[in-house]
Amino acid sequence: MIDIKVPNVGESVAEVTIAVWMKQVGDAVKKDEPIVELETDKAAQELVAPEDGVLTEILVAEGENAEIGVLIARLKPGKVEASTAPAAKVETPEPVAAKASGKKAPMPSAKRVIAEKGLDASVITGTGKDGRITKGDALTAETPAKAQPEPAPKPAAPSKPRDIGPREERVRMSRLRQTIARRLKDAQNTAAMLTTYNEADMTEIMALRKKYKQVFIDKHGVKLGFMSFFIKACCTALKDVPTVNAEIDGTDIIYKNFYDISVAVGTDKGLVVPVLRDADQLSLAGIEKGIGALAKKARDGDLSMDDMSGGTFTISNGGVYGSLMSSPILNPPQSGILGMHKIEKRAVVIDDEITIRPMMYLALSYDHRIVDGKGAVTFLVRVKECLEDPERMLLDL
Repeated sequence: MIDIKVPNVGESVAEVTIAVWMKQVGDAVKKDEPIVELETDKAAQELVAPEDGVLTEILVAEGENAEIGVLIARLKPGKVEASTAPAAKVETPEPVAAKASGKKAPMPSAKRVIAEKGLDASVITGTGKDGRITKGDALTAETPAKAQPEPAPKPAAPSKPRDIGPREERVRMSRLRQTIARRLKDAQNTAAMLTTYNEADMTEIMALRKKYKQVFIDKHGVKLGFMSFFIKACCTALKDVPTVNAEIDGTDIIYKNFYDISVAVGTDKGLVVPVLRDADQLSLAGIEKGIGALAKKARDGDLSMDDMSGGTFTISNGGVYGSLMSSPILNPPQSGILGMHKIEKRAVVIDDEITIRPMMYLALSYDHRIVDGKGAVTFLVRVKECLEDPERMLLDL
């Protein structure tokens, strides 16, 4: 037998949560085929089979915690023919409708919601990995219509509350959500957090993107988005105001001479912040490709601990959800985070004339213990200048 144990998934991680068993007892598995998804404080990752064989025992159930190095399953090695696979499983099988349609079984939390709401899993579109139905999919799915009784001859006042299903539901927070909550609250409790605001005229960047849209795609194979300009602008401003790229360690200040930019990404499991390494050394195309790769890994749940550690500054884009203005919370131990927002056409005064321009509010939250007000305002003004005159920024002027 081969023992399947919880691997070391990253520095300072002592235990994981068994999120989903992708294989059940008696299933034939191939080498490097995922058998279980492990959830940590920062990410979820798959554990693959070390050899071909049959999964003979599962020792830790879904939803339970296991420390690093703990035995969670056993695998009997050897080549397994398709005919030798068991015809039936001891565990509860997937719904017949789901099997017939080729859909993956719902996530455990989604199964509970489906049962409570009386839903048909075969008609719910899954947005999770490999098309699995998530709890969010189940919550937003419509409850099947019930046959309504014939109306009474005369209207009468209801004698009891209408049937609307469970009025509340208690669900245990995932380890990722618990960590997000703890870190955000720690940031408020520890840092002297302050936010300064400005706005940027996006006319030049929008014109540049429109002019070179197709040429950029043809040459680099990716679209030219707004985020690459913002990352470039932030790298330029961080070099001018190094305290925003620094952090406090006790009574010391650690100045970072590299620019690893964290980009906040919302997923169905919560907010994750993967890091784009050495962003100042990348071209616009390199930044777009890097962001695309990190976003895909985030959606697929493939981000590793290394992907999300070591950032020096964070950018959060609430504008994609329609936010016009917000005050982002710091991502400790970083000293600054830039909030992007929705581009809105507004009347502004240019050369003493009122004109319509596409404007975006910018918000910089910073740790006032290390970043002075002058430095914060200077940083945000520098970002504004780079966005409104991108040619100058790209020429490093």
